[in-house]
Amino acid sequence: MMRRMPGELPYIDEHAIEVGASAERAWDAVGATMGGGAPSPVVRAGARVLGCRDVDVRGDALVAGSTFPGWRVAEAARPERLVYEGRHRFSRYMLTYRIDPLGPRRSRVRAETRAAFPGPAGSAYRAMVIGTRMHVVALRRMLGSIRQRAEVGA
Repeated sequence: MMRRMPGELPYIDEHAIEVGASAERAWDAVGATMGGGAPSPVVRAGARVLGCRDVDVRGDALVAGSTFPGWRVAEAARPERLVYEGRHRFSRYMLTYRIDPLGPRRSRVRAETRAAFPGPAGSAYRAMVIGTRMHVVALRRMLGSIRQRAEVGA
């Protein structure tokens, strides 16, 4: 059993992908994937329906304190670590990206998810998102997008 510090969110999982680009390029690709561009009306509406704490774009997805629908940049330590956190009526969650240099033109991007799902509604939401593996599919798609963005022109 994994021990947690008080207030720390429970561990969900971690996924990783190797990227044929430097850690710096991978860092930029994480930001572009997470919060690049203007969010679609569907994303904004979804964040409002869920009751997300953050629904507006403020700042840059690579800068601590910035926000975009569903997320706040909690920590940004270029080019090693980006921590995104969020909250809505069914969950509190954190997505931590760690970027490991593997050479001048190679890196590994790891994405660790932590989340709490309080109450009966939270349990139902967890079953829908985690239990159906929807979270795994979405995270793997995001990691694939990060790799593709980082490798373009690398």
